[in-house]
Amino acid sequence: MKRSCYRIIGISLAAALTFGGCAGKEPMPNQGEKTKQGAVIGALAGAALGAAVSKGHRGKGALIGAAAGAAVGGVIGYNLDKQAQEVADSMNTTVSQNEKEAAKYQDIVVTKHDKYVKITFKSAMMFKTNEADPTPEAREKITRLVDVLKNYPTTIVQVVGHTDSRGSYDYNLKLSQRRAFSVANLLKSMGVQNKIYARGCSYSKPLVPNDTPTNMGINRRVEIYLYPNEESVIDACR
Repeated sequence: MKRSCYRIIGISLAAALTFGGCAGKEPMPNQGEKTKQGAVIGALAGAALGAAVSKGHRGKGALIGAAAGAAVGGVIGYNLDKQAQEVADSMNTTVSQNEKEAAKYQDIVVTKHDKYVKITFKSAMMFKTNEADPTPEAREKITRLVDVLKNYPTTIVQVVGHTDSRGSYDYNLKLSQRRAFSVANLLKSMGVQNKIYARGCSYSKPLVPNDTPTNMGINRRVEIYLYPNEESVIDACR
């Protein structure tokens, strides 16, 4: 029984790599690795499901499930890579591998993760001090993001506000919420039809220590997460 299971998993992984390769018709920077990851995860999940529902034909069911799972997983991985690159291009920047380091020098940082794409906007560029209405520059950047989102109507959007540690937690919570909801409402007013969540985190999740004015400037930020599905949504305040 164990040998049979190992054989199924081995075939599933082979299927994943095959489907992952097929997804790369329009290669993007670093696209292959994420597509393969999505395909492998999808294949293993599909194999398990296929085996569970195929009474008397577990091996066949697992192969069918693996193939379907690999295809779905590969597509999700591909879309995340493609989205990240399109967002970065629209913002005249690149996809960064190290958010903390990039945030020292860039007002907008685009990063891609296993389950989502994240765009980080420094508050100095987004808002005037203690205000929640986006600046004209911020509106122009958000308009560019709207153009990308129109190509991904099923993408789930989460807008999250963060502050530095000066002032009380409650004051900063309200400010971070106002800013997050302001950006979310702006996206809606610009015609975005995607499902949008918004929340504020106060200073509960600093990107860097709040020990210098420079670092505090990095922690004052608004993040926009792009998810392929509900299962990928994270608690951005933890």
